[in-house]
Amino acid sequence: MKMKRRDLLKGMAGGLALAVLDAPGESEARTIQALPPEALGILYDSTLCVGCNACMAACKEANHMPAESGSAEQIWDNPVDLSAKTLTFIKKYEHGSAARKDVETDGYAFIKRQCLHCIDPSCVTACPVSALTKDKENGIVSYDKDICIGCRYCQIACPYHIPKFEWDVAYPEIVKCQLCSHLIEQGGISACCSVCPTGASLFGRVEDLIEEARRRLQMAPGKTYAFPVSSMDSGKSHTFTAPKYIRHIYGQEELGGTQVMYLSAVPFEKFGLDSFPKESFVSMSSGIQYAIYKGMVYPLVVLAALMFMVKKNKNVETPDANSPAPRQDQDLLSQRGDDHE
Repeated sequence: MKMKRRDLLKGMAGGLALAVLDAPGESEARTIQALPPEALGILYDSTLCVGCNACMAACKEANHMPAESGSAEQIWDNPVDLSAKTLTFIKKYEHGSAARKDVETDGYAFIKRQCLHCIDPSCVTACPVSALTKDKENGIVSYDKDICIGCRYCQIACPYHIPKFEWDVAYPEIVKCQLCSHLIEQGGISACCSVCPTGASLFGRVEDLIEEARRRLQMAPGKTYAFPVSSMDSGKSHTFTAPKYIRHIYGQEELGGTQVMYLSAVPFEKFGLDSFPKESFVSMSSGIQYAIYKGMVYPLVVLAALMFMVKKNKNVETPDANSPAPRQDQDLLSQRGDDHE
């Protein structure tokens, strides 16, 4: 039996209608991730940093990290960057004579490297076993070594190149700053902020830190102001002369925002902090995936409709050779028999 064109068109139209009705709207492809209600973070002010490395030492002590020698002189603890043994690192920018601090030309400045605890973290999305998770309340991105399978997808996914892998141990783990969450659970703050003598690393609620950063950007260069130390609610402060800041809070909007943010008087790209769009990579990639999958729906529906119609027609019972012939055929055979007689 041949397939009728009308039946084919009906099947295709019905399948397409069902696909359109069931397909999610564009806004449902992925919702934009918002800052957790009690998000905690750090505001790092490069202009206040003196490069004392107290934050690095405190971080290692609080997280039981070993010393690391990264130079030919084999200095006891002198890492060259973040590694599986170093969660926090102070990097120095130098240009020309490096005579003046916080000046781009013939100057120098410091920057702190650590996990930025993205609001929409690529590492969390990339992890196939949820070894990396983001706390729904304080937003800290944490790592569970007992779940990790060592695929290192998080290393590839992180736009800031933060997660490190223990290549030199028998049972390696991913290593990254977890904002001293174990100290926060005990009512404390991140170790790096608690020991910073100038308040360059300042702990607090992200919303409060953003307000503090905005206050500093409104300061008149050359005038003296009070700068809080350790945390926003510590009650301690130092008086410093306001620098001429780059008028941007790095991390407030980059890739959906981060909970560790930066202020500087030297362009951020000089520290290796790249310029990124406001939309996170996770959101962008999910949008692309949604578009691809949505485009695949209709061809698949048409194919399904064709297969259904073919199967339906194959199931139509074919007359057996031994079965009685249809009435019309019997009459024709009888007529032919009479003609022969």
